[in-house]
Amino acid sequence: MANILQRKKNLNQPVKKTREEYAEDALYREVWEDVNNEKTQKFIKKYWRHIAGAIIAIMIVVCGVQLGMRMHHSAKVAVAQNYETAIASFDAQALENIAKNSSGATADLALFQSYLLDRNIAKLEELEKHGASRDFRDLAKLHIASIRGDEMSAKDFEKYLSSVDTKKSPFFYTSRLMVAQKYLATGDKETADKILDKIIQDENAPASVVSNAQLLK
Repeated sequence: MANILQRKKNLNQPVKKTREEYAEDALYREVWEDVNNEKTQKFIKKYWRHIAGAIIAIMIVVCGVQLGMRMHHSAKVAVAQNYETAIASFDAQALENIAKNSSGATADLALFQSYLLDRNIAKLEELEKHGASRDFRDLAKLHIASIRGDEMSAKDFEKYLSSVDTKKSPFFYTSRLMVAQKYLATGDKETADKILDKIIQDENAPASVVSNAQLLK
């Protein structure tokens, strides 16, 4: 039994290498490094054009991205400067040009302010159809309705503003108030009162809109 335990103990102990074995390991590592270096050099010699091309391509991409970011920033700054100049000089045409040459809410705002200066309803129609943001599309529609409302029946007026008749629109309550006013103008007080009552009873309705609704009843 003692012999068995002793053998197990000897098996668990790390085997010590001789000086010759350490020398062999060192020689093996040295040869392996030489082989790897030789393979690396051969690989580089064989594919140096591809490697150089890849490095140049990466440098071009990085430089291109940085240049693009700078140009984008410069363009934004230029638009902002042009916008400020156009507003200060009340230049409707300059604002229209900014709208054509920019995008998003900047383009929408420039086009709407251009309309405010020259009252060209075609700009509202363009904004209503192609505006980048819902807020400006709905705002344009409200202005068109106020301009052309006299040409419409009350039902047609309500139908025209139906796309704004949702709480997703910031002009939801304003559009409802306009529809109620249109029904009142045509003598249909019953339908107008139903709309006004909904506004007054809506706890989320702005106080100013509720106040106007109460005055119309």
